Amino acid sequence: MSEPSCLFCKIVAGEIPASIVAKTDRVTAFHDITPQAPTHLLIIPNQHFATMAEVAAADPKLVGEIVALADQIAKEIGLDSYRSNINTGAGAGQSVFHAHLHLLGGRAFAWPPG
Repeated sequence: MSEPSCLFCKIVAGEIPASIVAKTDRVTAFHDITPQAPTHLLIIPNQHFATMAEVAAADPKLVGEIVALADQIAKEIGLDSYRSNINTGAGAGQSVFHAHLHLLGGRAFAWPPG
């Protein structure tokens, strides 16, 4: 199921080009167009959900697949440490309302984040 006006749904469908890193039947990973670190990937469910909270409620196994793909990619590209970030809602910084996990690496990160 996709949302016709959703940017990420269009990427999954191949209607908008993206630098795809990995794709399964349920999850896609691609480079963020405004990277905040040397490595900045987005890992998304192929099915449209507005937030990761919706994914967790509807299909908890899918959340695990998203996290597992992030870890697999991090290992494949040689990241010995990385940050996974999920923003839920506009107040938390979510700007595209298709669930996604940010995989960031390649530099040191401060805590707490901005």
